[in-house]
Amino acid sequence: MIVAGGYLIGIGHIDMVTSLFIATLGSTTGFMSMYKIGDWFGVRIIEQGKIKFLPLDSVHTVERWFRHYGYWLIVINRFLSGTRAVVGFFAGMAEVKFLPTAILCFVSAMLWNGILLYAGTLLGQNWEQIGSYLTTYSQIVTALIVIALVILGIFWHRRRGKNNA
Repeated sequence: MIVAGGYLIGIGHIDMVTSLFIATLGSTTGFMSMYKIGDWFGVRIIEQGKIKFLPLDSVHTVERWFRHYGYWLIVINRFLSGTRAVVGFFAGMAEVKFLPTAILCFVSAMLWNGILLYAGTLLGQNWEQIGSYLTTYSQIVTALIVIALVILGIFWHRRRGKNNA
């Protein structure tokens, strides 16, 4: 969605600064929501065995690591897909300080969203050229698929002829 927003920036429909601020605010709100869930309910959820696929020993190990490396994890997690909610949850469960967590989350989200918006902006500014590349690619792939189907059809037809003889 962020890249699509960047595309809209690139074609001049929306503003970069506003888009970056809104995307970053949304990212930070989501992360901090998971932080609060981890803070309020995390230990109870884990220790009651509500999450069966996480062994309790492993959870405590992750919690110790988080207490030691937590702020670095908050900064780099934005660049690792699939980790944001988990890192937010464990940050809350490990009771890292709220304000530094929120600030670091906001900064890393702003950097990540800026990269995605910029990529989308480049896409929007160059959509005609990219469109011609995609058209050429599509034509080549279509031709290769047609050739492969013709070859498979010939082999199938020959094999079928041998079986009937």
